[in-house]
Parts: sequence; C-alpha cells; structure tokens
Amino acid sequence: MQSSISLSFSSPSTICRSDCSTAAVANGSFLMPRSLRFCGLRKEAFKSLNSSLHIRLTRLCCSNNNRISASSANGAPSSSSSSSLKGGFDYDLVIIGAGVGGHGAALHAVEKGLKTAIIEGEVVGGTCVNRGCVPSKALLAVSGRMRELQNEQHMKSFGLQVAAAGYDRQAVADHANNLASKIRGNLTNSMKALGVDILTGFGTVLGPQKVKYGDTVITAKDIIIATGSVPSVPKGIEVDGKTVITSDHALKLEFVPNWIAIVGSGYIGLEFSDVYTALGSEVTFVEALDQLMPGFDPEIGKLAQRVLINPRKIDYHTGVFASKITPARDGKPVLIELIDAKTKEPKDTLEVDAALIATGRAPFTQGLGLENINVQTQRGFVPVDERMQVIDANGELVPHLYCIGDANGKMMLAHAASAQGISVVEQVTGKDHILNHLSIPAACFTHPEISMVGLTEPQAREKAEKEGFEISIAKTSFKANTKALAENEGEGLAKLIYRPDNGEILGVHIFGMHAADLIHEASNAIALGSRIQDIKYAVHAHPTLSEVIDELFKSAKVKTNASSPIAEPVAA
Repeated sequence: MQSSISLSFSSPSTICRSDCSTAAVANGSFLMPRSLRFCGLRKEAFKSLNSSLHIRLTRLCCSNNNRISASSANGAPSSSSSSSLKGGFDYDLVIIGAGVGGHGAALHAVEKGLKTAIIEGEVVGGTCVNRGCVPSKALLAVSGRMRELQNEQHMKSFGLQVAAAGYDRQAVADHANNLASKIRGNLTNSMKALGVDILTGFGTVLGPQKVKYGDTVITAKDIIIATGSVPSVPKGIEVDGKTVITSDHALKLEFVPNWIAIVGSGYIGLEFSDVYTALGSEVTFVEALDQLMPGFDPEIGKLAQRVLINPRKIDYHTGVFASKITPARDGKPVLIELIDAKTKEPKDTLEVDAALIATGRAPFTQGLGLENINVQTQRGFVPVDERMQVIDANGELVPHLYCIGDANGKMMLAHAASAQGISVVEQVTGKDHILNHLSIPAACFTHPEISMVGLTEPQAREKAEKEGFEISIAKTSFKANTKALAENEGEGLAKLIYRPDNGEILGVHIFGMHAADLIHEASNAIALGSRIQDIKYAVHAHPTLSEVIDELFKSAKVKTNASSPIAEPVAA
C-alpha cells in the first residue's frame, strides 16, 4: 500500500482556470493563486516545489469560466446559475460508480451547486458497503464478543461468570447482510433527498464529456470514474465460491470450516483470521513474502504477530506461493500446492477444508470505453495526476475527466476514495485542491486493532538518508493507560516517528484497543501541518484511551530552537 502513496508533479498539458489570473509569472517565479489550497501540505512544501509545479499552475486558468454557482434544493440548476447547462450539457457532473467514493463526490457536488448524476450498474454502496468494509465489520463485531466471552480468565478478572458461549451461523450472516442493506439504503436515500439522479446501467465513456449507460447517452461538464475494485485472484487458483472463496463469498458466511487456509496476510487476511478463529476454525496463512503482515511497520507487525497469531489456532507458511488450488470435490479436501517464492521449486502440499484468497484487490476498469479517449490502463489502473485528472497514452491530461478510488490505485481505501472525490469537486468548482495521501489513515479491525498514518520506520529512515535529516522514535504503552487497564486491555503500543530538528510528524502506528479511533488525532495533525511542539500541550480527558496519544506526543524530544509555524493562541 505504502508504495502507492506519492505526490507527482509531472509536466501536464496546458489547461487554465478562471481563478488563477493572479498566478503571474515574473523572473522565473510565480505568485500563489488566492484559491489554491493544499490539503495537508505545509506552506514550506509549496515553496520547495520545483518548476514543474509552476507549469502545472499555469494550466489552471481557462477551463472554469462557465461554472455554475448555485442550484435549487433538488439538485437541478436554478435559472440564474445554469450557464454550463445552457451550453448543452445534461449535467454539470456525472459520476460512474456509486460506491463510497462516488457517494462522497456526489454529496459534495450538490453542496457546491452542481447538477449531478451517478451511474451504478449493480447496487449503491459499491464494494465497501456490500462486499467489504461494512459487512466485514459486522462479522468482526461478532468475533470480538465471542472472543471475549470465550476468554474465561478475562471474564473472571471482572468478577463475571459466563456459561459456554455459542453462536447461530445464519443469524451472524444475517447481521452482516442486514447491516449492508441498511447502509445501502441510507446512501441511496441521502442522494435522492439531495437531488442526485441515480441512473441504472453500466457506464461507458464515449468521448469527451459524453457517457453512455444502457441505451442512453448523456453529456456532462465533468466526469468522474469511481468504479472501484474486485478481488484479485492469482493464476492457478480455481475459485468455486464454496470451498475456494474470495472475501466476497466469505462475507456471506455460508459455512464455518474446521480448517481454512488464508492466502495473504494483509488487512483482509488478518481480519478474516480473527473472525474464523473466534468462530472455532483453525487457520493456516500462506504468505509469499518472508514475514507475515508485510505492509505494517515491522515493530508493530512483530507485536501483532505475538498477540494475534501465536496464541490462536493459527499456523503459517512464509516465502511461498500457492501455485495451484483445487476446490474440494468428490469427498476430497481442498488441495493447495506450494512453491518456493524465490526458486519456484515445489515446497509442500496442504489439504484443508476451505481456502480464502486474500491477495488484495484489482481495479474494475474494463469496459469503461477508455480507448475512446486514448487512455491506457497501467496494470489495470487508470493513470491520474495529483489532482486525480486522467492522463492519456501520450502523457497529456484528458480535460474534464477524473478518476478516484481503487480504480486509480493511489490508495485503495474507501475513505481515500471519498477524499479524492471531494478534492475533485473542489477543483471543478474553481478551488484548486491537492490531497496529501500521507495524511490518510488506515486501520485493521482485528482484536486488538492496528492503525497507522504516514511512513513506516524503514520508509522514514530511507527518506531521512536521502534528504539528509535525522529521525527519532517515541513510544508509549497501553499498559500505562488507566482506561485500558480498567478494561483489562493493556496489551498495546503507540509509536511516533518524527524529526527532532523541527518536530515534523512522519508517521504514527498504533496497536491496541480502539487503535482505529485513536489514529485520527495524528492523521489530522499531519493534514494540518501541525508540529509536535504545537500539539503536545493539547488537553485530553482523563481517564481515556486518547491519553495514549497525549503521552506519545509529550514523550517526543524536539530541539528547543525548533520554530513553530503556528501562532500562540490568545488566552480567553
């Protein structure tokens, strides 16, 4: 994941915006437009950008002259502000894909006064709501409670006595399905209430500012591709949807196998290992890299393995590929042939009751009609610049066409897609906006949880060596937190990676109770450009888990001569 988090400033074709007339060029320098807003990027970063950004800025000055400024309450443009529609467009904005990214963009577009339509070929909510984040959290909620009730020692420490816990598989599955249905309905109703037109059909780009769904062709001032992703299944693996499954199938919980192999130990694999072991399954991980949880900070991953893997009914094979997986047939088990990841020599054969393929996700970009606008995907992803504007096969920006979320591959998280969509809407309504992906948090909802934002320690050390600065590490334990101890959940660690010379936060990683909720203070600090010396005096309620982060920032040692870019608050 982290390798895709980058900000690119390549030379684009010339496109201009009406609000950039102040970006005058003189003596090789330029002035910042009033409306240029870098979300999560410090002013110092702007000053250090190279001349290619200057080129990028000069293209911002002509395409938004005819933006609408307001709309009626139901999303239709008012008679006084529909200049773009008078130009012959059916909509100001058409979004292909009604997942979390498309939904976030649509709601922000209506708020900005754009007449908006969203095209969905299946059901509203996309992967996150129907086959991902939402139903998986319902299953994880069940596994968390089961795990606690089954821990006799834990319950006795509270003075509680609980009889043997059991579960109804179908009722658990229904809980996940019902939650997805409820959230899907909420998303649909919110868009309808705000006047977003929901168009049913598979969206295809026919040409500049022209989209087809079903047999209907519509035009739009701007178009956003937000088609998401599907489970990625490596070659040699036969998925039957019953004994060899993807996360899409697993979320239905049609059966709980006695022994299941999980191919891949990233977010998806870890979360399902938590669910299956809580419900009584034995799990075997198959991981191609030499260590489990390769995407996490190594120190956090090591602790997580000690807590989430070693005490549970989980074993693992690392440094191997599942070269072939055959579903169970005729009374025979699922067969998994393993080969060495480096030598490709046969290593072992596993016989299990089921296999879950958790090797990540692939962009859903086929059939979008990208060839009609001379766009070629890269490993299936739609190439975009730092503003999510689509880049064609010649390296030129495609006017009025954007791609957000999993389909562009920058950061395959639902909330990242939503943030990208909002950023695009800001742009098409005249306010340039660049999203800092390093400020976007990620979380794994195991028990305990794992969360992170920014760089891992190896990434930070590589950056420091390349740019010539030092980094420091600060850590705090959940064992010193009163609220965690009250919950008998003292197992956990928070880790801060920072620059001691100026207090810049490079990364924060948390393993422990409610880590996914705690990460946002660090995420927002990075997004706002706050330094440690600015936030270490913030006050946190006691006793709360938030004090883990409070102590983390207070324990950091920043040089006394480090300057603070934020003014001191005025006492009330």
